[in-house]
Amino acid sequence: MQFEGDTITYVGTGRPASDEIIDATGKVVMPGFINTHAHVGMSASKGLFDDVDLERFLDMTFKYDSQRTEEGIFNSARLGMYEMINSGITSFVDLYYSENVIARAAEQVGIRAFLSWVTLDREFTTQKGDPLDNAENFIRSHQNMRFVKPSVGVQGIYVASDETYQRAKEIAERYDTIMHMHLSETRKEVYDSVKKIGERPIEHLDKIGVLSSRVIAAHCVWATYHEAKLLGKNGVNVSWNAVSNFKLATGGVPPVPEMLDAGVNITIGTDSNGSNNSLNFFEAMKFSALTVKNARWDASIIKSQQILDFATIDAAKALRLNAGSIEVGKKADIVILDARRPELIPTDKNNVVNNIVYSTNPASVDSVIIDGVFRKKGGRLIGFDEGGVASANVFV
Repeated sequence: MQFEGDTITYVGTGRPASDEIIDATGKVVMPGFINTHAHVGMSASKGLFDDVDLERFLDMTFKYDSQRTEEGIFNSARLGMYEMINSGITSFVDLYYSENVIARAAEQVGIRAFLSWVTLDREFTTQKGDPLDNAENFIRSHQNMRFVKPSVGVQGIYVASDETYQRAKEIAERYDTIMHMHLSETRKEVYDSVKKIGERPIEHLDKIGVLSSRVIAAHCVWATYHEAKLLGKNGVNVSWNAVSNFKLATGGVPPVPEMLDAGVNITIGTDSNGSNNSLNFFEAMKFSALTVKNARWDASIIKSQQILDFATIDAAKALRLNAGSIEVGKKADIVILDARRPELIPTDKNNVVNNIVYSTNPASVDSVIIDGVFRKKGGRLIGFDEGGVASANVFV
């Protein structure tokens, strides 16, 4: 394989002329992972909100968010970005306020960042001004950047009216961006929606015309089989966040097999350090597979290749990103795993996908290349110590 600049230019067994040769003997070369749901500005919150019920967790996180400063968000975001790179993640989707601050961090670190400014009704927000105006201003002022793709998000149906959803949809269409949202994450969210408007969240968003192929819907734990068909009919992309869902005890497992049958594009997310508590994508892949296998009493119901596709090429499709596979013309977003490490021995062409999904951890990641630039090389994160991330104040 060869890449020039930010693009893969050759894939094959030969050795074309090149300025630098990377010896990948005993290693696995694969596309970078794409994390489709995160709140990277909360990376300093790991361990702060553990072992409490969801209502208490939300109260604690809302209080935490209301007291933050730009410095704290910036340093926390950098910390999370390096943690993701360490795990082989080359792109991520974020849902937060102050995405302008997170954008600065992404450009400095050098990771692809699809940043969705979160919107909700003004009566519920701590943002200054109208969240929808803030989102549009963010998109308008952060176009044509190297690593950042700005977009609009919606917190969830429990704090967003139909008008908020419609305005967010209009913004997404006007600037041709994705539209990221939490959807049917908890039983309470669904039951409250039925009580308030007589419809489940997915049913209602389908009815008012919000669902489309530009939507990345995080969670969908409480989707019914009927709603899976609605998601498929509208071309919705679902971000499956199994570790966070189980840690917060939201109950249940998304109907992933039925979603796949309905044509839903499934991807994988970590959620935040507050609810995961890591950004370990290998853990996210393995745990996702195990949850649905166990829930259906069928170890064959989902395969390792499907999980790997969710994490790479299917996620790239959701983002309309020319990445997710090792092919000529694709972005040079590449991960190199060291198959000589104990956790990956034995690995060969017959079991490599199984081992990536079920056996690997971040220590197996030898190198990470994003946009043609090394961000981790020889097992060492580039820029982490130099940038003073470890000593920066991430809490203020």
